[in-house]
Amino acid sequence: MSTQVVSIRRAREQDAGMLSEIFDAAWREAYQGIIPGVALDRMLARRGPRWWRSTLGRSRPLVVLELGESVIGYVSYGRCRDRALKAEGEIDEIYLAPTYQGLGYGTRLFRAVRNDLADRDVRRVAVWSLTENDRARDFYERMGGRVVAEACDRIAGAELHKVAYLFG
Repeated sequence: MSTQVVSIRRAREQDAGMLSEIFDAAWREAYQGIIPGVALDRMLARRGPRWWRSTLGRSRPLVVLELGESVIGYVSYGRCRDRALKAEGEIDEIYLAPTYQGLGYGTRLFRAVRNDLADRDVRRVAVWSLTENDRARDFYERMGGRVVAEACDRIAGAELHKVAYLFG
């Protein structure tokens, strides 16, 4: 019988290539048909391994979920950047490689980050989701989030509506 160890740890420089691959695959799966094609391609092109290596040196935590020897997901988080949300913390991004979605790994990642923030006395955590991203919205609602704000971004001439969820 083969077992693989699942671990959640801080991202390291050598993870940059896998982070880039996860970002590309997860965004294509989540946003194809929501974000205009050319704009989506440009966003993906900017997030190569070099971008990820430079991000790892910044102050916001970035953790990965590792299954065996492979990184299959990540979360970027920290202090809330939007004072209007009345949250101390914010999850900037949480993504899994599409192959591993729906298997409980996202829940593990989400809870680990919430626990890390709680250890820092950060109880109220916000996360934004595009309104049309049904999978993400279902996930946040299952995790106990409630919608507390709405906003709209304009990308390549398209209006992208989003909602903020609050936890805690």
